[in-house]
Amino acid sequence: MADKKSPASGWPIIQGDFHSGKAESPVAVATMGSHLDEQGICDAGAAICGSCKTENLGLEKVIANIISNPNIRFLLLCGTEVKGHLSGQTLAALHANGVDKGKVVGAQGAIPFIENVDDAAIKRFQEQIEIVNIMETEDLGQIKAKIAELTGRDPGAFAGEPMVVEVKEAGGAGAEIAAASANPQFLEIEHRLDDIEKKIEFADAEIAQRVGRKVGRDIGILYGLVAGLMVFIILSVLLPKLALMMQ
Repeated sequence: MADKKSPASGWPIIQGDFHSGKAESPVAVATMGSHLDEQGICDAGAAICGSCKTENLGLEKVIANIISNPNIRFLLLCGTEVKGHLSGQTLAALHANGVDKGKVVGAQGAIPFIENVDDAAIKRFQEQIEIVNIMETEDLGQIKAKIAELTGRDPGAFAGEPMVVEVKEAGGAGAEIAAASANPQFLEIEHRLDDIEKKIEFADAEIAQRVGRKVGRDIGILYGLVAGLMVFIILSVLLPKLALMMQ
């Protein structure tokens, strides 16, 4: 059996939108923008499972809960990506590239700035875990199968002891809001991002309505053709036979 260690006292040390399972499990699961059966995923063998919707504070919470538990060696990314924020892509970029002056290198999200997690914690995160990316997958069967596969590859606890970092949520509004307050451009980006998401949702609804109208029109045309064909058959086949029978 793989060697295990005790996680930091009170683990998970950071509160958030997640469920926790056995602390000895080597797998953490981030469902990104999706809300799946998180408790069921934990029951299937995950140490912790929850969403991660922001590319700053959300990532910091994920990192903090992972590096405070040396038993976690895999981070499984699944669920749907969050429009605009791209927290999944940002998380993968952070693991691969780290940060430069607080910004996640290679991130495509709107405000991918890390403030509460220092370079040492990021390096620990990179060394402790392997990212396994099956994003856009919401099928619980596939997710649970991947957890079983990764559990079978469990290399044992990371060599280092639990690392505890504090993730501050200034004023209860979240570190990402604090960062935006420090730079008004962040707020402007967020506002524009919200406008874009609303326009996308409106466009999706409009497209769905147009498709529905077209399908309805096409079905109407098809019914018309069928009715016309039936009339043609009656006129060209049945009526002449009926006339012969009446002679």
